[in-house]
Amino acid sequence: MSQYLLSIYQPYGETMEEFPDAEFLEPIIREVTALKEDMHRQGVWVFDGGLHAPTTATVLRPQGADVVTTDGPFAEAKEHLGGLTVIDVEDLDAALAWGERLARATTLPVEVRPFQ
Repeated sequence: MSQYLLSIYQPYGETMEEFPDAEFLEPIIREVTALKEDMHRQGVWVFDGGLHAPTTATVLRPQGADVVTTDGPFAEAKEHLGGLTVIDVEDLDAALAWGERLARATTLPVEVRPFQ
């Protein structure tokens, strides 16, 4: 078995801090909950979590002997990492299948990457 990171990317914009209305979110929450339950049943789930907005990030950059601390995300982008799931599956094909299900459930892009 190998572990894979399923990274969920959310659009970044002025209204990012605002939650969509319940009518929009309810079916997504239902789908994501069902998917997570299936991951648990099939024994592939390792860890998952959502992240606060990029504005809550702190970046540490080494500069010579010092480390400079700055607020905000590492880089400006149209999308940001909004959440992640770690799974333990047989191979990349299985990871991609779970990633596809997660993308459909969240309606957001999902990046699949293996751990070293």
